[in-house]
Amino acid sequence: MKVVIAGGGAIGSACGYFLASCPDFSGEIVVAEPDPTYREAASTRSASSIRQQFSTPLNIDISRFGMEFLRAAPRRLAQPELDLGLVESSYLYLATSRGRETLEQRAGLQREHGVAVRLHDRAGLAARYPWLYTDDLAAGCDTLHGEGWFDGQALLAALRRAGERRGVRYLRDRVVGFERSVDAGIRTVLLEERGRIGCDYAVIAAGTRSRELAATVSLELPVVARKRSVFVFTCPVPIAHCPLVIDPSGLWFRPEGNRFLCGPPEDPDPDVSPQDFEVDLAAFEMHAWPLLAQRVPAFEAIRMTSAWAGHYDYNTFDQNAFIGPVPGIGNLLLASGFSGHGIQQSPAIGRGLAEHICYGEYRSIDLAPLSYARYLANAPLRELNII
Repeated sequence: MKVVIAGGGAIGSACGYFLASCPDFSGEIVVAEPDPTYREAASTRSASSIRQQFSTPLNIDISRFGMEFLRAAPRRLAQPELDLGLVESSYLYLATSRGRETLEQRAGLQREHGVAVRLHDRAGLAARYPWLYTDDLAAGCDTLHGEGWFDGQALLAALRRAGERRGVRYLRDRVVGFERSVDAGIRTVLLEERGRIGCDYAVIAAGTRSRELAATVSLELPVVARKRSVFVFTCPVPIAHCPLVIDPSGLWFRPEGNRFLCGPPEDPDPDVSPQDFEVDLAAFEMHAWPLLAQRVPAFEAIRMTSAWAGHYDYNTFDQNAFIGPVPGIGNLLLASGFSGHGIQQSPAIGRGLAEHICYGEYRSIDLAPLSYARYLANAPLRELNII
């Protein structure tokens, strides 16, 4: 059996690693990745955070395994020296009176599915996080464990290294299309440099370029590039026990060593070219800083030190990924449309795709609800906790 994976970022590399690790897989695994430096990859431009505070039980399960994998990565990947920089902390979702009921409803669902969430009223927030401005808040929700942030670039490198040690072959090339056989399956992958290569399975894990690949087999994929800017700043005042904070405005921020990262709300949020990585530096002073200073008075004195931009492969249909085989093209598997939570989901998605290729079914987490079939049926599985 020959499997060709289009895209060698965290998702594609996780798929290659888990497939090569499957004791019942026998065959060749090829990952086509045009840029081995990953300079413009979503995996390396991500803020690399992980949470369980989702609005769907499936996403909770997926990220729960992600955290388990991160904790055990040095052992699982047979790289005892590996340091993923994992910081176990929490997300803190804040709500005004207008959003309090929704926050409580989602916390109830999360608690039912084993997430160690804690709801705080305004007084509780002020006591727990005394550096927060809380006068306009009605509630907040954080967790006791199971969330945090990590080094996404280190995870990607470790997955690729582990896969290559197990025989996964990486080609410095770009998949530009597929050819279908008379039985409607994919039998040929078209590479930009090497031309045609045969396959038994093809996986589209090409991030913001997945849509154009799907189009080569007349598959409409509602996945677009949406730009996200991340600003790095310093603050002279210590902010004790700071989690990753999600403000009601849509602003997020979290510590990163002795600095902080933040992202302002994107409004408007247009589709962009996958090549557009220009950062609007003025957005920090115009949009991010006022919101930061309002929520944390100590942030009045911050200084921006750097910034970068990356992309979400944004699923405009329901903000959840398309995973698994395409109806009518059973040997073409999708892994696209993660809408900002791809890197934290990469271990579970890679494992699930490997199971489907090896056994024809999902054996760990049932990813079938994320099938492209839901798009054909106009039955969205909407994820409401999108940052």
